[in-house]
Order: sequence, then C-alpha cells, then structure tokens
Amino acid sequence: MRKIITVFGIVALLTLVWTLFIKPFEQVNATETTTTQVVVQPDTNPAQVSQDENSAVTGLKKFWEYTGFYNAKLGHLIMIFIGLIFIFLAIKYDYEPLLLIPIGTGILMGNVPFALNAQLQLGIYEDGSVLNYLYFGVTKGIYPPLIFLGIGAMTDFSSLISNPRLMLLGAAAQVGIFATFLGALYLGFHPAEAGAIGIIGGADGPTAIFLSSKLANGVNLLPNGETVKNLIGPIAIAAYSYMALVPVIQPPIMKLLTSKKERLIKMKPPRAVSKLEKIMFPIVGLLLTLFISPSSLPLLGMLFFGNLLKESTVTKRLADTARNPLIDMVTIILGLTVGASTQADVFLTPDSIFIFILGAVSFMVATAGGLLFAKVMNLFLKGDNKLNPLIGAAGVSAVPDSARVVQSIGIKEDPTNHLLMHAMAPNVSGVIGSAVAAGILLSFLL
Repeated sequence: MRKIITVFGIVALLTLVWTLFIKPFEQVNATETTTTQVVVQPDTNPAQVSQDENSAVTGLKKFWEYTGFYNAKLGHLIMIFIGLIFIFLAIKYDYEPLLLIPIGTGILMGNVPFALNAQLQLGIYEDGSVLNYLYFGVTKGIYPPLIFLGIGAMTDFSSLISNPRLMLLGAAAQVGIFATFLGALYLGFHPAEAGAIGIIGGADGPTAIFLSSKLANGVNLLPNGETVKNLIGPIAIAAYSYMALVPVIQPPIMKLLTSKKERLIKMKPPRAVSKLEKIMFPIVGLLLTLFISPSSLPLLGMLFFGNLLKESTVTKRLADTARNPLIDMVTIILGLTVGASTQADVFLTPDSIFIFILGAVSFMVATAGGLLFAKVMNLFLKGDNKLNPLIGAAGVSAVPDSARVVQSIGIKEDPTNHLLMHAMAPNVSGVIGSAVAAGILLSFLL
C-alpha cells in the first residue's frame, strides 16, 4: 500500500510541476520560436528548394520531424509514465486489470506525438482516424448504457430483495456525489462541470463517463456564449482509478470508523428468494426508478433489461451475449479510447489536479457515509437484526470490489463471519443510486 501511495504521489507531483512551471515555459518558448521563424524567413530560389526536397538529406529530415521523438515534450513523457503505472498496477497487483490495461494502453497510444500537419490520421482528436470514430461512442454516451446492460445480466439482486432495508446504505453512500458537486462549485467550476465531476463520488466509471459526455463535453454552450470544458478524460480516469484502488482506500476508513465489537457482529443469513420475486424485481425497479428520475433511463433501463434477460431464464442466449462478448468488447473499446483521450496538452491541467483531489475526497466521504448510516440504523435495531457496519462501505458503486473488501475485513476479524452476500445488497443498490443521482443532476443542469 505504501509503495502504491508513493507512486501516485510521484505522479501527482510531476503533474503539478508540469502544469505550474514547465507547460507555461514551453508555450512561451514555442511562441518565440514561431515569431522568429516568421521574421527571419529568407527568400529562397524555387529551383534550389525543389532540388533540396528531392535530396536524401531533406527526406530524412522530414522523416525525423514526423517522428514522436522529434515532437515529444515532457508532458507526453509524464502521461506515458502514468499509462505504464496503470498497466503495472493491473498486472502486479491485479487491480481492475480489465479496465486498467486498456486505459493504460490507450494513454500510451494517445501520447505518442506527431506533426499536426501530417497526412497520417492517428490521434483520437483527428478527424478521420479510427480512434476518433471509436471515441464517438464516448462523447455521445453510447458505451455506458451497453456496459450497464452487461452488468444487469451478470448481477444477482437476491441479497437486496431478501433485505430491502440495506438499500438505504447504498443511498447513504451517494452523499459523496453531492459533497463533490459542492466542492467543485467552490473551486470555480461551472455547475454543469461540477455535476459531472461530482459523480466520481459514486466510484462508478460508466456513469461518470455518461454524465460527463452530457454535461462537460466541450460542446455545450454556457449563458455567456462560452463552451463547457471537455473533462471526459480526467473524470473517467479519476473514476476508474478510484474503482481500482478500492482495496487500498477503503480498509483504513472502515477500521477508523468502526469498533472491534461492531466488526464482529454476525448477521442473519439472507432468506431464500423465489423465482417470481427475481423476475418482478427488474420490472418494478425499472418503473419505480424511472418515474423518480426519467433522465436515468439510458442507464437504469439497460441495467434492469439485462437483469430481466438473466432472471426470466427463457432468454439465456441473450443474457450470455450481454454479460460475456458484448460487455467485453465495449470494455475494450471504452478503456482504450478514454485512455487515448488523455493527451498531455488536454489532460495535464490544473483542472485535472482538482478533479483527482475532489475524487479522492468524495470517495472517502461516500465510504464514510455508508459506514456511519449503518451505525445510525443500528440504534433502531435490536438483537440479531443489527447490521455489521462494515457492509455500509459497500454502498459505493464499485461492484463487486467493495463487497469483496468488506468480506476480507470481516474474515480478518472473525474467520467464521462471512459478509459477502450481505455486502452485495448495498453494493448493487449503490449502482442504482449513482445512476439515479446522475439522472437528477442531468435533469437540473443540462
């Protein structure tokens, strides 16, 4: 854990140095160079120019000027280093490898610089490139609903159905979203941008991408005629980073806010859930949540549709497709394009630093919110109905990682105390809660 925190500290320091000192210097230097070239450009003989262009030396010079070695700046190297860290964490520590390896590779691809006037179309922001076409699904919010379809087809809501009161823990954890929203407003972000940043508090990558593609996409006009900032890349990277670091961030907070006695509480096993209840849940959940927050239709509609495919048992082929090849393909494309969008000149800005700081604080607040609300609920419960407060930490949307962390901490305290099934209830309700919160923010801010 200490090594990981040290690595992220180095990355944060390099980013801060770049944004405050190196980037302004490079911009001034580039301006001076351009000015000099315009003033002292000599007259040339057309015949001599033609002869030089046909020479091998000129050809090699042009080739060199098109290479990434010639065009690379310190910012590109910093971003490549960050991409390598993502890949390292995924392989070495098994932190969300299905997400971090595509994202890390995308960061590498997106930060190999090339001449802007070249005919090669490689960059994600270059019209006509393959990555640009694939990135269309990010900017238009296409991929997140498809991810939710797969999640719905993989999720078993039995634990939540058997103990519906645990849904309150998932709702309580969403306090991180609104705390981050207020923090972003305080730092001077426009309300639409602040709303997109706030969703990081739910630790839900697809929802963060969906909301930022609507509110902070660099396209929407503000009342003063300006456009909102394009924060999709920093928000997505922050959300997925904190999802991957759930096993690092949550345990200290869980131990700090609970006592030894509370961590030893054993909960009653969940009751058996009938097939009819499993089938009715996605239908009722779909109608209820969408009537509350119609703007969350693209996410929750697909989530409950995927779950209905799974629980109906008559659409097994469709459910298998949604939870296996479909979600795998979308995850690859989403991770790669989001990573490639974090080019140095776009990503290494003071806004990105603020977003990462707000994201870390919001994730801690969300974890604490679920834990503390579980303790409050215990004030009104007696005997074997009491909750182990640890399961409140699973109220964030990082499914199933936060539930696994709860299980791990519970086992360390008591090898016979299995909390995984109990923790899955607030965990899946956190997914629903973050999507509802996104819909509410979208309806107010768009």
